[in-house]
Amino acid sequence: MATVMQKIKDIEDEMARTQKNKATAHHLGLLKAKLAKLRRELLAPASKGAGGGAGEGFDVTKSGDSRVGLVGFPSVGKSTLLNKLTGTFSEVASYEFTTLTCIPGVITYRGAKIQLLDLPGIIEGAKDGKGRGRQVISTARTCNCILIVLDAIKPITHKRLIEKELEGFGIRLNKEPPNLSFRRKDKGGINFTSTVTNTLLDLETVKAICSEYRIHNADISLRYDATADDLIDVIEGSRVYIPCIYAVNKIDQITLEELEILDKLPHYCPVSAHLEWNLDGLLEKIWEYLDLTRIYTKPKGLNPDYEDPVILSSKKRSVEDFCDRIHKDMVKQFKYALVWGSSAKHKPQRVGKEHELEDEDVVQIIKKV
Repeated sequence: MATVMQKIKDIEDEMARTQKNKATAHHLGLLKAKLAKLRRELLAPASKGAGGGAGEGFDVTKSGDSRVGLVGFPSVGKSTLLNKLTGTFSEVASYEFTTLTCIPGVITYRGAKIQLLDLPGIIEGAKDGKGRGRQVISTARTCNCILIVLDAIKPITHKRLIEKELEGFGIRLNKEPPNLSFRRKDKGGINFTSTVTNTLLDLETVKAICSEYRIHNADISLRYDATADDLIDVIEGSRVYIPCIYAVNKIDQITLEELEILDKLPHYCPVSAHLEWNLDGLLEKIWEYLDLTRIYTKPKGLNPDYEDPVILSSKKRSVEDFCDRIHKDMVKQFKYALVWGSSAKHKPQRVGKEHELEDEDVVQIIKKV
């Protein structure tokens, strides 16, 4: 482990020393590929044997419709925020490292059950296995949304450090997967095509990155001006793309001018967990970033049940997904569905299982006789 960490440090130092220009792009691309491989090596022991297991309190069962992880440095107010939002008791104190395991809490908002995880404080170097960083970040990978809690008094440099730790573990915040295709083949060498002008990647850099992964035959097609990091992400294939909100806590201790500056930044939500300021605004933002769809059921001859909606993710919201959410055998008995709401052209509309539903639609399933 120490040797891998030493290699990572050596490569990071070399990258810091190297000037960024067209002449060094090929060399930097190669270093980035080596770094990504070493980081993956560092992650691998976590899944092997008992030695690097999940750790006590980290194998939290996923419950509810969605999962939100609270990530941040020690003593920024994550536990207080969890307590105020969910009523769960997570030990709170003014000294650092109070939370040592993962504390789950559940909140019901707009009919959806959202699981909040209070993860132990991240320390710098977590991605290199320091502290309980690896377990913290591995749990963060399973979340549908990450809430980075920052202290308004401490500098915003904390934000960059946490982002760097999460990036090192293959978590991409508020980003879409790279729009490029990568396909291995048996022969023919590296075939590199692009539909746009490339300023960041050339054939030589692409070949250097591929040779580092021992890939000598592949078709790579770019649909935008991609970077070496984007290509490495696609080759590695283990990246997760998660929406993220920056909750700036303890705003009661800063000036109004500072608060106005924070308010202009993207993905930010200023709160005071202790005084319960703007917690409604934070919940509203969590709901927006989770992008959930509520579907109400309507039994035959009865009024729709508006109390207990079926929650679907925005990526899986067809009538078939709705049936699977209720019961896995329901699709076998499915004949057609009647839909009321914004996705229906007329009320009700008779639809098949491919029909895409929208938020607050009402659905009645008609089964085969």
